[in-house]
Amino acid sequence: MLDMKFIREHPEIVEEAIESKGEGDVDVQELLEADAAWRACTTELESLRALRNETSKAIGKRKKAGEDADDMILRMREVNEEIARLEGETQGLQSFMDTTLALIPNIPHPDVPRGIDEDDNVEVARWGEPRVFEFEPLAHWDLGVNLGILDFERASKITGARFSILRGAGALLERALICYMMDLHAVDHGYEEVIPPYLVNRDSMFGTGQLPKFEDDAFRVDRQDYFLVPTAEVPVTNMYRNEMLSATDLPLKMVAYSACFRAEAGAAGRDTRGLIRQHQFNKVELVQYTLPENSYEAFEDMRSQAEVVLRRLQLPYRVLSMCTGDMGFAQSKKYDLELWMPSYGDYVEISSISNFEDFQARRANLRFRRERDARPEFVHTLNASGLAVGRTTAAILENYQNPDGTVSVPEVLRPYMRGMDLIGNPLA
Repeated sequence: MLDMKFIREHPEIVEEAIESKGEGDVDVQELLEADAAWRACTTELESLRALRNETSKAIGKRKKAGEDADDMILRMREVNEEIARLEGETQGLQSFMDTTLALIPNIPHPDVPRGIDEDDNVEVARWGEPRVFEFEPLAHWDLGVNLGILDFERASKITGARFSILRGAGALLERALICYMMDLHAVDHGYEEVIPPYLVNRDSMFGTGQLPKFEDDAFRVDRQDYFLVPTAEVPVTNMYRNEMLSATDLPLKMVAYSACFRAEAGAAGRDTRGLIRQHQFNKVELVQYTLPENSYEAFEDMRSQAEVVLRRLQLPYRVLSMCTGDMGFAQSKKYDLELWMPSYGDYVEISSISNFEDFQARRANLRFRRERDARPEFVHTLNASGLAVGRTTAAILENYQNPDGTVSVPEVLRPYMRGMDLIGNPLA
């Protein structure tokens, strides 16, 4: 959420951000008019409440002295009626402003490429070469079924489309990836391990920016008004909601494993085969709270930490700097890591690294003090997928497959897979 003072002073910057992020249904001028009316009403309310207090004291003095106070009492009734009217008007204006502010996107960092959609994203790095196969490679959804480690048919029977069952070595591979990523980020990169709740309340979803804009993409539990987490970013970023931190507490660095749940409203027909776009998937998430002046250094560090996973798995990838129209509602700057998928003949997103600056912190009231009596400031929040586990599983199956239908296990994962170096038996 943006600071209303900033919007008053820089409406042109806010309007440019709304346009560049494709949020054209928000009217900044209407918001400013409501803000001016709210401030005028508030000033008048303060004046009338002061008058009411003075009049109340004067009435008391007159009555104590045995004097007539009917004119003052009549005036008091008129003042009370005007106060009630202004309070209602102020509440209506405040409600309108709160609703509008919640729909205004974050301001893109000046370095972010300007553009409309994914065609305007800018490639900034590439690592590894896509494998050249001497045989016709299979897509992971066929490989997994042939090996008996992926079962989409029974998952569909149990739940519905875009769910999967991992079995045997497939389940072991997924768990190995989770354990490997958690160990890497905790031991090598200094993050605290967290396993958060998978259900969060409405305030948590608002705090990280999923609500109100993206409610249709979320799974909601109606009776309790809870939401299944779309990413561990939501519960971990909200851990310190409405708390006051000290500068000495920062940075807070947490790595969380969670299952993630997304309705993917409007995504029908896109990447719906296999593990790429599931309603339920596993992910390891990095979250940091930082001092404002340190957030972009942390942002680059988190990109490097996500890249380490792909390099050690020997999976070719590229890094994109996301343009304004494709970067998301809450981000100030965002990188995507995309790994090579033979079945697509293209790169597919595996991680997003985002700096929100103080946008989420304002929504979740995440503040800190530099000194004991210093003015409170908002922290900067960042997150990164470190990585999306299901997509990594799919990429390993495709990039490490052999002509006989088996799949080699990446060397760094073998200690987590009971020493297994090959999935499946060679075909006769």
